[in-house]
Amino acid sequence: MTPLGIHHVSINVSDTAAAVEFYTSVLGLTARHDRPNFSFAGAWLDLAGQQVHLLEIDVPDDCGQHFAIGVADIDSVVAEIRGRGVIVSDPKPIGSGLQSFLHDPAGNLVELNQACKRSSNLHQGDEGRDDQPETAEE
Repeated sequence: MTPLGIHHVSINVSDTAAAVEFYTSVLGLTARHDRPNFSFAGAWLDLAGQQVHLLEIDVPDDCGQHFAIGVADIDSVVAEIRGRGVIVSDPKPIGSGLQSFLHDPAGNLVELNQACKRSSNLHQGDEGRDDQPETAEE
């Protein structure tokens, strides 16, 4: 098999309208209008050539499962989302990039991920501190 990429991820939500509002207004996805008529509510969204399918069915307990959205400038994205009143973790190093986390209205964990660039919010010397994750560069 030669995979071509991820076509979609599906996220269980408790309120389709609230989830669509969050994913489109806060995270910048766009609504699709080609979702078939299933026996449950939901919506399909576009995310930079891939899709996120929202399924209005029981939301599982948060055990760390999540999906990540790639961003170019995590500092500005975190500031923009916080400006909308959403709680977002501070960017932290992961491998050679940075990551932040937030929850959607149903409690699903969403990661913001910026590859290969250090955040301006990190202070010089933070990379060696015990509370900072190790990077792949070491």
